[in-house]
Amino acid sequence: MTTRYRRTAGAALAVAALAAATTSATTTKAFTTTATATAAAAAAAATDAAANVPETEARHAGWAPSVEILSPRHGDRTGTDGANWIVDLNVTYPTGTSGFTTAQLTGPGAHNETDPLPGTFGPGQDERLPGVVVLASTTSGFSGPGTNLANLFNITALTDKNRSTTTIQDTWIVGAPLFGTDVDSVITVAVIDDLDYDGVYDDAPATVPDANEDGCVDARDLRELGVASNVATARVHINGDVTP
Repeated sequence: MTTRYRRTAGAALAVAALAAATTSATTTKAFTTTATATAAAAAAAATDAAANVPETEARHAGWAPSVEILSPRHGDRTGTDGANWIVDLNVTYPTGTSGFTTAQLTGPGAHNETDPLPGTFGPGQDERLPGVVVLASTTSGFSGPGTNLANLFNITALTDKNRSTTTIQDTWIVGAPLFGTDVDSVITVAVIDDLDYDGVYDDAPATVPDANEDGCVDARDLRELGVASNVATARVHINGDVTP
């Protein structure tokens, strides 16, 4: 009887061990299946998210426009009698996104829309670089300090283009005392963001609103509007009656 009992108990233990192993294997298989399904769902969601990223974000990923003010430099004492000074810029874009069409050589009066390199001349958005905003803090005419001065630039041309980037130089000869005489002024330049998601930086407004209503239109208002580039500034003194 003792031997038979021991054999029966041993068999019971073997059956219990086999059941436990089967349960463990089933649990492991279920866990693995669940984990695999979760990973597959996450991958599918990531694929869907990537597919839904606006074209402009995918195209510009890892690169953004940049602006450099070549002249005047911060701290310069520039011009005579409020005029006779220049604003000179380099604007670099991811190639294919600048909106630049062709070079221009333009100006007021008889120089406006004149061959051989015609271009419009006046405040507002520049059709040659339609994403650029240029502000001067002492602008009192036009639409005030929020006026985009980009379309007053006289010479616009492509200076460098490679597979990744395109650089445009933009130059304005300030020939009239539009921004005061013997006064400090801040020049602010930026490329506005691709607000309409068409893959081109061509959304600069004619006037930048005073978003925070502090009486000034400056870098903070540009950032509120949306900028794609750095915001470049130069604080300068516009000379009055001086002898060069």
